[in-house]
Amino acid sequence: MSNKKIWFITGAGRGMGVDFAKAALAAGHAVVASGRDRDAVSTAVGQSNDLLAVKLDVTKRADAEAAVRAAVDRFGRIDVLVNNAASFYAGYFEELTPEQFELQLATSLVGPMNVTRAVLPVMRKQRSGRIISISSSAGLVGFEFCTAYAASKFGLEGWMESLHAEVAPFGITTTLVNPGFFRTELLTERSTNYAEPSIEDYDERRAEQLAFWKSQNGLQSGDPAKLARALIIIGSREPPPRRFVAGADAIATAEQKVADLKAQIEAHRDLSTSLAFDGEPAVRTR
Repeated sequence: MSNKKIWFITGAGRGMGVDFAKAALAAGHAVVASGRDRDAVSTAVGQSNDLLAVKLDVTKRADAEAAVRAAVDRFGRIDVLVNNAASFYAGYFEELTPEQFELQLATSLVGPMNVTRAVLPVMRKQRSGRIISISSSAGLVGFEFCTAYAASKFGLEGWMESLHAEVAPFGITTTLVNPGFFRTELLTERSTNYAEPSIEDYDERRAEQLAFWKSQNGLQSGDPAKLARALIIIGSREPPPRRFVAGADAIATAEQKVADLKAQIEAHRDLSTSLAFDGEPAVRTR
């Protein structure tokens, strides 16, 4: 694979995806930048001979297939896929409608699957490729008011970790990225959808949660441009990391998760290890 790679980036019409596309172009790569509005993608990313802007609603499999065909027709290959497109449906589980929950999963879990399903035949034929999926700290730890978002990101993590073993024999790698709070458009009114208040028992805590999330918009500590440059670095490493925890706050969250898991294991170790059939070893090896 030459130093110049073909990057295919979803959700590149605004937010972090724009930074990813600009960073890849600045590093000398060619970019297929996709979004629901092709013109918005072109406007946001700018003009370049190495840029192809394509329409792609990740919830539509036909869009994914057409976008991948356009990418291959233009550049002949796809070296790096960045599953970045996402949405944020915030609210208490009981107050989120089933439709809102399904929309969250459709964009942030099924969407990356649709695009990856379209890209994999190209990468298998090449016997090379990298799939980078943008998860979240909420892919490692569940947070109050984030049931739908965390469910989509936990699903993304399990799918990607399992996919890794399936595609590794073809020279295809997978990387999960867990950003903490970055100053993106995710918390703007255009990107965040809140559940409608409907249950009095949640009133007090809901008010606190809404005040917190709305206050964070524009004040997040992470710089998306720096994350974009970091993505280009890890995208070129041999081998690339299986996981990249992005941001000091994300590292703190991950370390707390590890500590909590260890504590839970130790708290119930005797009971856990007592569950084998009598007379049989507790642990079997293949």
